Amino acid sequence: MSTAIKSIVIVGGGTAGWITAGRIAAKHKSSSDAGVKVTLIESPNISIIGVGEGTWPTMRSTLMKMGISETEFMRECDATFKQGAKFAKWVDGTPNDFYYHPLMLPQGFNKVDLPPYWQREFSHQSFSDAVCFQEQVCEKGLAPKLITTAEYASIANYAYHLNAGKFAEFLKKHCVEKLGVTHALGDVISVNSADNGDIKSVTTAQQGEIAGDLFVDCTGFSSLLLGKHYQVPFMDKSDVLFIDSAIAAQVPYEHEDSPIASHTISTGQAAGWIWDIGLVHRRGTGYVYSSKHTSHDQAEQVLRDYIGPVAKDLSLRKIPIQSGHRKLFWKNNCVAVGLSAGFLEPLEASAIVLVELSAEMIAEQLPACRDVMDITAKRFNETFLYRWDRIIDFLKLHYILSKRSDNSFWSDNRNPETIPDSLKELMQLWRYRSPSNHDFTSNNEVFPAASYQYVLYGMGFKMDSNILAHTYSEQRLASEQIAQSALATKKALSMLPSNRELINKIHEYGFATV
Repeated sequence: MSTAIKSIVIVGGGTAGWITAGRIAAKHKSSSDAGVKVTLIESPNISIIGVGEGTWPTMRSTLMKMGISETEFMRECDATFKQGAKFAKWVDGTPNDFYYHPLMLPQGFNKVDLPPYWQREFSHQSFSDAVCFQEQVCEKGLAPKLITTAEYASIANYAYHLNAGKFAEFLKKHCVEKLGVTHALGDVISVNSADNGDIKSVTTAQQGEIAGDLFVDCTGFSSLLLGKHYQVPFMDKSDVLFIDSAIAAQVPYEHEDSPIASHTISTGQAAGWIWDIGLVHRRGTGYVYSSKHTSHDQAEQVLRDYIGPVAKDLSLRKIPIQSGHRKLFWKNNCVAVGLSAGFLEPLEASAIVLVELSAEMIAEQLPACRDVMDITAKRFNETFLYRWDRIIDFLKLHYILSKRSDNSFWSDNRNPETIPDSLKELMQLWRYRSPSNHDFTSNNEVFPAASYQYVLYGMGFKMDSNILAHTYSEQRLASEQIAQSALATKKALSMLPSNRELINKIHEYGFATV
């Protein structure tokens, strides 16, 4: 008779470790005697990377399932609202060049296909502005809800920006005090194998041997268990995504009541792009770039110029990036989550969402016993290989439509040899129709068809209007949806507070609880 899975050991803390611990512990009642025991081993000598500050709307569900108060989370983690991303200077690099990828579906998305009608009659407006009120909400610096809106509920769909270091500490406290996770401080000095090749235990310098039935590798880039112990190869994707370096800086606000952007700002540069994320007391900024297309000194100067005079007093942190992922994510009784599984440039905040999705699948499909673990592992590997490939396609899409020519970084990105075949096929299809849910038939999709629409038409992609002529059969319905979007914009602008105003109220009063 097979032995039940009763003990899970997570090696490594940070966002990946604690989200995984929290999701498993909450689902499998670790705080009760009959529950699954979750132990997280964290090195006292290794600090977390700590620059992953952008999330997806999925984070709301993740926090809810862990029993976390939104008010408490926002207060403790310097969290602010994120309603999408603004891409500036990605198309031609001129001052007025920008488009939005909001977090809401286009108006009437499931009723009518708006892009052909927008292209024919409404293209004097940006696509996202014509079909979604969120662009204007972001441009005006407004929040996605009111102080009277219940926790996790919304008027406009939203995610968060957060202080990654504070978030990890917040999750740790919640997991240990509320969810029954055992926290062990220790440096792993050996990984011990069972006769069948599974990991039997890990030995730590401070805590001795810690055994478990399932081991989760959250050891970051070192990938101590999956990479080093199991020798699972790393699949390098730098032939598709060229970014291999980042320089990060924390920028104080000029005034304590300075506006807080309610979206991530991504500004194209000669050899990459700069992220700009507004938290409560500071902005997180950084330049991600290709070292083959610029030097570190040039990149540092670009970032300092972007930040402005205050940059002279700021220390910058250099972070190497290797775009790619492991060939497998779950081998024997070991599964990797977070940077130990892989990393891609942080263009669409995919790192934390992959952690959330991994933690969710482990928690929801935790094998009952070792007999069925290999089946779960196979399904996990298939699911996440698919997800990584789709994210790579979506990130590459942002580059191949650019018309910038100021650096070979942009023209190299447009080289057909660097574009995955799966993306080439979609681009061919989309010359004659807009992206739809039929293009993405898996239940493991990460980005919906609407996301592809926002990027395509935001960057000036045109469908063949001659071929489309026969499709204009729902003109009245399309016009009604565009009109409804305009009304929704007007209403949102009249009722929503500024991002800063709402965040101040949360800190003072808190949200209505669910």
